[in-house]
Amino acid sequence: MRVAITGSTGLIGSALTRSLLADGHGVLRLTRGRTVARAADGSESAPWEPGTRLDPAVLDGVDAVVHLAGAGVGDRRWTAAYKQEIRLSRFQGTRTVAEACAEAAEPPRVLISASATGYYGDTGDRVVTETDPAGSDFLASVCVGWESAAAPAERAGIRVVHPRTGLVVSADGGAWGRLFPLFRFGLGGRLGSGDQFWPFISLPDHIAALRHAIDHDDIAGPVNFTAPEPLTNREITRAMGRILHRPTLAAVPAFALRIVLGEFSEGITGSCRAVPAGLLKAGFTFRQPGIDEALRAALSQGQGLSRAAGPGGRSDLPR
Repeated sequence: MRVAITGSTGLIGSALTRSLLADGHGVLRLTRGRTVARAADGSESAPWEPGTRLDPAVLDGVDAVVHLAGAGVGDRRWTAAYKQEIRLSRFQGTRTVAEACAEAAEPPRVLISASATGYYGDTGDRVVTETDPAGSDFLASVCVGWESAAAPAERAGIRVVHPRTGLVVSADGGAWGRLFPLFRFGLGGRLGSGDQFWPFISLPDHIAALRHAIDHDDIAGPVNFTAPEPLTNREITRAMGRILHRPTLAAVPAFALRIVLGEFSEGITGSCRAVPAGLLKAGFTFRQPGIDEALRAALSQGQGLSRAAGPGGRSDLPR
């Protein structure tokens, strides 16, 4: 195959690129402000800019497009200006890619356009699947507009998939990339009440699910990219302490998170008990379905903490 990827330098995009190249597939990185070139890893690149028309010829003959680019939700405090940046980076970027897919002379057979479990808002302890309605908070409204922006590709008859991604377990980046160092130094603990459900997925399972969605023509529309059994923050905290052999006595109350993080704290203390009904129906098999397996997978990949030493200079981390 030949697969075009936006956001190819991010946590998920770089892992997907490595996976595809390792299996002999071609990768076209759509990068901002760069000329067409071939990288040392064998991938190619072509320039694009969200909100600016992308020449459809760039996507001619591409089998699949995976659109992951967007401003980081947790990268900055949510000022009015940054909330607008979050919206526009997703709405404009997705529409730019979707329109180029629709206008290509040889259009891709599938557009995988990212979304998030934030679509559902705070659902408490209620289990939610892909058929549940959108929430009413800021992230939910972003996800609704984000998914809708892919409509030009769908109208052109291209299969469109929206991975509604939970928290990706990795020591290399994302929310978990910030948690690992805290827990390593014994500063980890529950956030808020700890009773909120966190829908998680290991990075290897996320990449495998993306490739499953590319390969299976029966997968379309929203698909929850989450492990089969979401856990509460309290349960995840215990697992982190167990796997890293560190205490988890610290706790950050919700009001303190609100002071430090502002409105973004609602995404941390809110609850989403999303399950991957679509992936399971499509025959996807999770390699790390549980939190312990997901944490060990993150650590076994030489991600950041693999050299953490415990008492006596030995590594306390699982091999």
